[in-house]
Amino acid sequence: MTFYGFARSVCNIVLAPIYRFEVIGRENFPSEGGVLLCANHIDALDPPVVGITAPRPVHFMAKEELFNVPVLGKIISNVHAFPVKRGLSDREALRKGLSVLKEGHVLGLFPEGTRSKTGELGKGLAGAGFFALRSNAVVVPCAIIGPYRPFRKLKVVYGKPIDLTEAKSTKMSTEETTELIMDAIRKLINTYK
Repeated sequence: MTFYGFARSVCNIVLAPIYRFEVIGRENFPSEGGVLLCANHIDALDPPVVGITAPRPVHFMAKEELFNVPVLGKIISNVHAFPVKRGLSDREALRKGLSVLKEGHVLGLFPEGTRSKTGELGKGLAGAGFFALRSNAVVVPCAIIGPYRPFRKLKVVYGKPIDLTEAKSTKMSTEETTELIMDAIRKLINTYK
């Protein structure tokens, strides 16, 4: 078993009984090829929850500061996460993200860039649109519908892939493309909450 598989099993054993996941739409997830997985961000537990419920291993972009935390930094590096400098155009992180997608893996992003204090969906950053436009990856929206309360159901919804044909043919901007992605996440939240 890989370290990723081991970590996923441990997280599942710990978190599943507490948060009683209801996972919807797993069948919308492509079984192979590059996937850009974009989810809303309501809690620090979102990355492990998506990691447990997604049908394939997810490579997350994570804020650089987490990699400097003893033990945690080592663990997240070993579960395919890689650092991004927040608030800057981090070229190295963008290159790494594109390479993850090109190699046919799943790149996990929280387009808002930070957790929502209110639980409401915030504005998405241009990074999601950048990866969607610059790669041939399938874009899958994901809604985490909480709040996180022990022994209450937590929904994780994987939506149908977003059709970006028009965005690519009309040379839509990264910001507008991110907005398309955020709209898809918003629709999932409104449909399943």
